Amino acid sequence: MPRFRRPAFRHLPVLILCAVLALLSLGAIRAAGTTRFFWHPEIAPSGPVVVVVSLDEQNIYVYRNGVAIGVGPISSGKPGYETPPGVYSILQKEREHRSNLYDDAPMPYMQRLTWDGIALHGGTLPGHPASHGCVRLPQAFAEKLFAITQRGGIVVVADARISPERIAHPAAVAPIDLSGAPMSPATVAAADASAAPPPAITSPGVEATPVSVVVSTSDRAVYVLRGGLLVDSSPLVQVADPPPSGIVLYVMTGTRVGAPEAAFGAKLPNWSAYRILGDGAAPEPGEMASHLHVPEAFGARLQRALVPGSTVLVTDLPGYGNPAGPPYAKLLESEPASGTGPGAKPVTNHGSR
Repeated sequence: MPRFRRPAFRHLPVLILCAVLALLSLGAIRAAGTTRFFWHPEIAPSGPVVVVVSLDEQNIYVYRNGVAIGVGPISSGKPGYETPPGVYSILQKEREHRSNLYDDAPMPYMQRLTWDGIALHGGTLPGHPASHGCVRLPQAFAEKLFAITQRGGIVVVADARISPERIAHPAAVAPIDLSGAPMSPATVAAADASAAPPPAITSPGVEATPVSVVVSTSDRAVYVLRGGLLVDSSPLVQVADPPPSGIVLYVMTGTRVGAPEAAFGAKLPNWSAYRILGDGAAPEPGEMASHLHVPEAFGARLQRALVPGSTVLVTDLPGYGNPAGPPYAKLLESEPASGTGPGAKPVTNHGSR
């Protein structure tokens, strides 16, 4: 007589437990994807701050001195409560705030954009628009943003249906000026242009302040920003093949005495180099400069504008807008799920032209 085999019900609890753990893990991965953000304030240590919210991308971009120092996910208004696009100024800031419209809901690190209920604040991000009109941010991101903004600061909420593509899909260089109006690259005289003197980045008689320089190998262009405004730009006339990868930051720490016959004067800048994104040590400044060439006239103007505290950001991502789509996805993917890791550490400290 065949032996009766009992069903393997004893394994059922184990299978159910495995399934539950798998679902929990999937939920954790999805949650991590909606809270991961990029925050590196050392890219531009000082200068005015402007913010761009891309409703299409569900991302927020924070610019200081015209350069992106932070990028993160958002959750804007759900259907029926859509966040209205427009140019806003920060009307009020409260570290601890509760909604007077929706069940006393907590709105930590609130930055009010309108008096009828639209604000930036920390909150839950389910991965899609889900608010009643506010712009929810990851809690840690909201705290960091709150610390660097001021009342009256400009926030542009962009929608591709009515906003220029460079604003709806921004990149490393701020697509707006300090009033929220579109900002375009400055017109630069070519090295072999007319005999008219090239424009000066630094105005005579005005105390020089640090400039922020963005070198985008994706755009094959260089952008110079001062006081949050784009004051000069130039094409790259030569880029190494393959071009430098990742993101590297150079900070001017001072000057050193150069040779009397130096092309741009006797004082040469000293730089500290930081690897922001990518593998390996940051190239020494002289090595990086050998891979990227600009017109001589532009190089001379830029050299005269550099003062201690100036920064040069070399990136393989788009510099001034990216109509093809969100350019900073790999930035968000590169950061820990809990927010961001420690700030970039200097890996070289060398003098260079």
